[in-house]
Amino acid sequence: MNGFDDREDAGRRLAAQLSSYAAERPIILALPRGGVPVGYEIARALQAPLDVWVVRKVGVPWHPELGAGAVAEGGYVHLNHDVIEHIGLSEEELAEIVENKQREVKERVRVFRGDHPPPRLRDRTVILVDDGIATGGTVHAAIRSIRAQAPRAIVLAVPVATPEVVEALGHEVERVVCLHTPADLYAIGAWYVDFTQVSDDEVARLLDRARREQSEAQHAVA
Repeated sequence: MNGFDDREDAGRRLAAQLSSYAAERPIILALPRGGVPVGYEIARALQAPLDVWVVRKVGVPWHPELGAGAVAEGGYVHLNHDVIEHIGLSEEELAEIVENKQREVKERVRVFRGDHPPPRLRDRTVILVDDGIATGGTVHAAIRSIRAQAPRAIVLAVPVATPEVVEALGHEVERVVCLHTPADLYAIGAWYVDFTQVSDDEVARLLDRARREQSEAQHAVA
């Protein structure tokens, strides 16, 4: 198995495949937390701004791993009504869960973005980044919520995902760039030598560094 040293290594390898987008002045949106170190390397290589896009899965209270939908920035809510009907979740229970997740999204946005405004995506090429995709539910919600912001194009960039996920999500975006598509993914972490959990502080530090480098680059051009 030819994997990655760490998320930074994965980001640099992805950046090499995305270099043609530099001329489009894209914006890099990383799914926190693991996608941010990957996205930072892409943003630096393409001299593009980096931001996060926050999505939270709507889990079933007595089976948190079972996804009943997702919520994302911009007020986006996606619900899997087949799952909801199958488990017998009432409208009141569902409304409470969704409301809690929407609060979580706002809180995570505040933690990661601080006082900075949300990114403007209209008519821009968006490169959406994560450190790997197992099932695709969260990424699917991210794509749909970003699409609602009317970008010019969405490019999904991930180091590793299953062929089925790549094919399914490929119908939702203009292009998917995925370096490895193993039939048996097993676990995303298995594709990294170092898959240390990324902290909130690390996310904030990388976003601050990316903003600073963008500002310095703009001043240099001016």
